[in-house]
Amino acid sequence: MKKLFQAIAALLADGESLVVATIFDKSGSAPRTAGAKMAIRQGGAIIGTIGGGRLEADAVRLAGEAFRSRRSVLQAFDLSGRDVAGMDMICGGQGEVLLDFIDAADADNRAIYAGICEVLGRREKAWLITALGDGRGSFRPARRQCLVRQDGSLVGRFASDPGFLAKLTGGPAKIAIHAEVLEGQRFLVEPIRPAGVAYVFGAGHVSQKIVPLAETVGFRTVVLDDRAEYASRERFPAPAEIVVLEAFDRLPAMEIDGDSYLVIVTRGHLHDKTILEWALRTDAGYIGMIGSRRKRNKVYAALAEQGFSERDFQRVYSPIGTDILAETPEELAVSIVGELIKVRAERENARHG
Repeated sequence: MKKLFQAIAALLADGESLVVATIFDKSGSAPRTAGAKMAIRQGGAIIGTIGGGRLEADAVRLAGEAFRSRRSVLQAFDLSGRDVAGMDMICGGQGEVLLDFIDAADADNRAIYAGICEVLGRREKAWLITALGDGRGSFRPARRQCLVRQDGSLVGRFASDPGFLAKLTGGPAKIAIHAEVLEGQRFLVEPIRPAGVAYVFGAGHVSQKIVPLAETVGFRTVVLDDRAEYASRERFPAPAEIVVLEAFDRLPAMEIDGDSYLVIVTRGHLHDKTILEWALRTDAGYIGMIGSRRKRNKVYAALAEQGFSERDFQRVYSPIGTDILAETPEELAVSIVGELIKVRAERENARHG
């Protein structure tokens, strides 16, 4: 998402207006693609994705109308069963998509997206708040949007008292995109935060449960396996990224840093050892490996013979996950993602005191 915001900010700085499409839930449980976002340029070229399929095609079409009217559009959707499967929607595939016309001539718009990039670059938090219209397909004539920084300062036009904004940015909006009704008005509140990327090595049954759960709590997910029949879109719908490997010992180039969370859940000890050996040479903020203590110790002993130290092994969360006596793939996923959330929160608290 950081790269998408950077691309939007660069286009606006160059004087190019665009439409930004964002998916969110109408009420109740959200589709897993809630928060998916893409930029649409004049002529229909896109940057990013909201999951493909009919919804994305409709968004591009509606963006043309937004360009012509120079107004943002709020569109409800209710996908068919086939489209729901492709988009991994729940609740009957119902939700809304905001097609926000961003005028590059407006200094506030340029400042807001430049501010988002600055927040992400500093690994801070902020909230992008947009006042929605009446829900019948159109926006208010006077478009209102602002970026609320963690210190309470504002970028953009949004006349309101701090208490009102605090209500909007509290509760569910702290970590997930959220449509809020407050004092008779509707608002779309999008948290801007360094959520992290979860790289899941292995595409088995446990991974199938980990990935959607990690997405719902703000992680971007990448699934990697050397079996195309497992690392497939049928098993891992968008927005998860899928990488089919030549082999586990021939990984592609990846940008691994402190916001990278490496989850090792391959189909065997040998592959786990291969990935762990690679992982310990990275700057990943989290490394977790599935398996019993006996299996873990055998892997550690083999790696110690290759020169790895006890200090290296102290970086590894193994057995992976918080101890909730998990047994089923679903329970293991809750345990693992719970640990990811805990490590992420601890890192954020350490960064900001």
